Amino acid sequence: MRGLIDKIKKIVVYDADNEFYAKVFPDSVTKKDLLRIRTMTHADLPSVLSIERKNYEFPWEEDIFTDCFKAGYDCLVCEYDQSVLGYCLLSMAVGEAHILNISVAPNEQGQGIGRRMLEHLIELATGKAETIFLEVRPSNVGAIALYEKMGFNEIGVRKGYYPATNGREDAIMLALELFE
Repeated sequence: MRGLIDKIKKIVVYDADNEFYAKVFPDSVTKKDLLRIRTMTHADLPSVLSIERKNYEFPWEEDIFTDCFKAGYDCLVCEYDQSVLGYCLLSMAVGEAHILNISVAPNEQGQGIGRRMLEHLIELATGKAETIFLEVRPSNVGAIALYEKMGFNEIGVRKGYYPATNGREDAIMLALELFE
């Protein structure tokens, strides 16, 4: 029975009590309380690609997301009122987890959505991986600040990792040791 519940939780993370209170007592919960994190589907790709293209000068294309589905990665969206506000992707293998992408719609940034998704990814990896890794552009100071607040530490630099307008941009490599 526990396995079935875990499978259901993997599909959607949601608190029905919050939705009830939001309907009965509208001022009792915040938008952040009503965010849903659920498994990404192919039907989400238009919204996901729209966010991707708004946030990145060199965005991932649909085939990369499709490959992530095929590989069995944890591909998730964060939604509010049936609108996708952000998405994240995580791969896990051999005791390591790697955050491949985490992105929030530009008009929704700064509201804790990225943090909520990051916390969810860390929770998914805890107990299955010893360390969670990610790369981030040095120019993405907001993301770096969030990662540092969440306990990630710089472990290196990948030279010329990201495409950039004037050539390539390095990636800062970050890691978080996971403890139960």
